[in-house]
Amino acid sequence: MEGIPGVTETTGGARVSVRYQVWPVADPSKITTVTRDYATAGFEAPATLPASALADGQSYAWQAQTVAGDAVSDWSAPCYVKVDNSKPANAPSITSSNYAPETWNEGGEPVEFTLSANGADDVEGFVFSWQQTLPVVGTSIGDYGIPQPVDPYADTTYFKRADTFGGSTTLSLVPPTGSGPMTLWVRSQDRAYNRSDIAKYEFRVKSTAPTISPAVPEPEFGQPAEFTLSPDPELQAKSPVVSYSVKTLGGQEDRTFDVTARPDGTATVELTLDGLYNEHLQVSSRSANGWVSDTAWWGISFDTTPGVSSVTYPENGSGGGIGVPGTFTFTPRVKDVVSFTYTFNNGDPEVTVPAGADHTASIDWSPATDGWHDLTVYATTRSGLQLAPYDYFFTVN
Repeated sequence: MEGIPGVTETTGGARVSVRYQVWPVADPSKITTVTRDYATAGFEAPATLPASALADGQSYAWQAQTVAGDAVSDWSAPCYVKVDNSKPANAPSITSSNYAPETWNEGGEPVEFTLSANGADDVEGFVFSWQQTLPVVGTSIGDYGIPQPVDPYADTTYFKRADTFGGSTTLSLVPPTGSGPMTLWVRSQDRAYNRSDIAKYEFRVKSTAPTISPAVPEPEFGQPAEFTLSPDPELQAKSPVVSYSVKTLGGQEDRTFDVTARPDGTATVELTLDGLYNEHLQVSSRSANGWVSDTAWWGISFDTTPGVSSVTYPENGSGGGIGVPGTFTFTPRVKDVVSFTYTFNNGDPEVTVPAGADHTASIDWSPATDGWHDLTVYATTRSGLQLAPYDYFFTVN
């Protein structure tokens, strides 16, 4: 308990104490008195009651007075408090009118839950989350150490007040993911924010992922490609899809962006795919009622390495000899290649040669040593994009 002592001009220089007394409302004769000595006028002077002075479930009155030397103030007007150290007797009950437990449900609409105190008549409300660890109720401390209580039920993301003490309430929640097993965790709490044992509601949601359809089955590397995004039919029937979230993975500049859907729920997006090895799209839909679908995936692999060939020094074979010149021809596997860069044995300086009118290039090379050799080559496009390297192995006789 805490009070702020005050003094008058006649007692202003004296040391002050604060005396507190508390008694059960049902029996005013059982007074417990505690004192905070060495208090400072104008500042809080907290004191601690023995645990034996307060019984769970009982209401108490308490008051305070300032003591300054021989001067004693009047007692303050009584304040009242009810002690509640007991959690609600029962865990809440949870039901849903549109998503059956322990089975697969069609998604596309918020889950309608009813939370009930389940016979615990002191329940004021409920705390709930899709995570088993539920948020706590916090209280900040203001001037003079005075707590600043907050109303947890103002945070409708996690808290909901019951319609009456010991009553029930309803929730309309969009699951955190578009499909799969789901669990809602709930505790009830009384006015002192004591919480009940936890209850859970488990159910499963079928996939509502959209469809990703490329205009051509195998889009070309580095060329514009059109994709049509289509909603899950049952999802669209429940609430129209209004937009899509598109994420690219594996490209030169991966990004995430939104696309507005047409009235029929479809959308079209044009992308230039430039992943050196592969590229993927992740797409989810958002419905007018707030439902976010699970993610659809589409991917493609590209071989952007150049082709390398030599008659004199065949790949993974042997030929030629020390000082015997050989011609190596570089051929692009993608469009718009303007040059090739190569190095022998990963130790020689890199050399870049331009591609000819037929987009190929050839070099002549004479080995200084026999044995195993490695030729590494990569192509560069007109936009300056360096493509994937290729290692060509051969043996010099």
